[in-house]
Amino acid sequence: MVNPTVIIPETFKVSHEQFKELAAVNRDLRLERTATGELIVMPPTGSDTGKRNIDIEGQLWLWNRQTKSGVVFDSSTGFHLPNGADRSPDASWVRLKRWEALTPQQREGFAPICPDFVVELRSPSDGIEKLRAKMREYIENGASLGWLIDRNNRKVEVYRQEQDVEVLDNPSTLSGEDVLVGFTLDLTEIWQ
Repeated sequence: MVNPTVIIPETFKVSHEQFKELAAVNRDLRLERTATGELIVMPPTGSDTGKRNIDIEGQLWLWNRQTKSGVVFDSSTGFHLPNGADRSPDASWVRLKRWEALTPQQREGFAPICPDFVVELRSPSDGIEKLRAKMREYIENGASLGWLIDRNNRKVEVYRQEQDVEVLDNPSTLSGEDVLVGFTLDLTEIWQ
C-alpha cells in the first residue's frame, strides 16, 4: 500500500489549538507549525538517521541522568515557542528549574517553553536553509546553545545567544560549554 501524499496549500494556516487537535488525532505523523501558522508535515527519518538520533539522545540522557540538572527530550516532543511556533527538535534539554516552573497541565501538552539546548541532525530529506532558519528561531526564542549536525558534509554549526554561528569541520566531539556543564558529545557513531 502506498502512503497518501498530503498537499497543504500555502494559504492554509492553523492556530495552536487546531495544531494540538491535528497532532492528537495524527500521532503517526511528524508535524510542526511555524509562527505564522504554516503546517509542516515531515517524513519519518530513515533508519540511518534514527540510529544516529538515538545515539545523540542517549549520550545526552546519560549525562543528564548523572547530573540531574534538567530534563532531556527526544525527537517526538513538541514545544510551543514564545513566538507561537510549535517545534520538535531532534534532541533537546531544559534546565530543571525552568521545567519545574511549568504547571502539570503545561508539561502534559506542548510545553510553552523553548528548550535551553537543541540539536537538529540533518537527514537526507532536510534542506539546510530550512534547518538553519529553525536553529535561528530556537536561539531567538531563548535557546542558549544549539547544534546543527550535517553528517553528509561532516560539519557542525554551533548556535549561541548574541554570537555569530561557528562552523566546525569534522569535529570528533562537541562541548556542552557552560549550558550543559561537563557534557561532551562523542561524534564517532554519528560520522560513521
